[in-house]
Amino acid sequence: MVLRSWENLPEFMKCDEVKEYYDILSRKKGSLILKRFFDVFIAMIMLILLAIPMIIIAIMIKLDSKGPVFYRQERITTYGKKFRIHKFRTMVNNADKIGSAVTVGGDARITNVGRKLRDLRLDELPQLLDVLSGDMSFVGTRPEATKYVKRYTKEMYATLLLPAGITSEASIRYKDEAKLLDVADDVDRVYVDEILPKKMKFNLQSLKEFCFLGEIATIFRTAFAVLGKEY
Repeated sequence: MVLRSWENLPEFMKCDEVKEYYDILSRKKGSLILKRFFDVFIAMIMLILLAIPMIIIAIMIKLDSKGPVFYRQERITTYGKKFRIHKFRTMVNNADKIGSAVTVGGDARITNVGRKLRDLRLDELPQLLDVLSGDMSFVGTRPEATKYVKRYTKEMYATLLLPAGITSEASIRYKDEAKLLDVADDVDRVYVDEILPKKMKFNLQSLKEFCFLGEIATIFRTAFAVLGKEY
């Protein structure tokens, strides 16, 4: 994984706010290479080890509700590239057409199997495919839907210097995000105006402090958070 030269960045990212973070990351090429090697190696091993459990989950999804096994929504990753994320479907089919792009705690669109998958974050296992393709990494800013990226400030664009991630410090801190949105009168407004800016503070700080060992620590912290530890 190597950063593009500054001249080859998309025009919308060539600003002073992004340059600060670009300069920091450009001095950490070794960690960036280790990050990509780790992503590919671990993703391949996990896909092999989890193949049978993932097939079982797929069968459970099909038996529980009508619709495809995977949920493939358009998201944004490095340099503003659009890609279709892989997730196990946890909602009724075409849920994004009958509600917000973010999910609230008591969301009626969530299926019975989907609720269990979300609690253990098993719905994100197919994102191993996105890690292998390079669209995602194990650690990085969670990939947002296009309509939310359009609301980014110039500084927030710095998070697009690296691939989107399966987990991050912001994900750990806001693991109960759906519950916070459950009481919102306007889910999209509350997410964009209140929750997203707070999450981005963690994401941007993680860019400033980026190092390979720090990302390994984030993975372990995520595992503890899933098991119930509060941060």
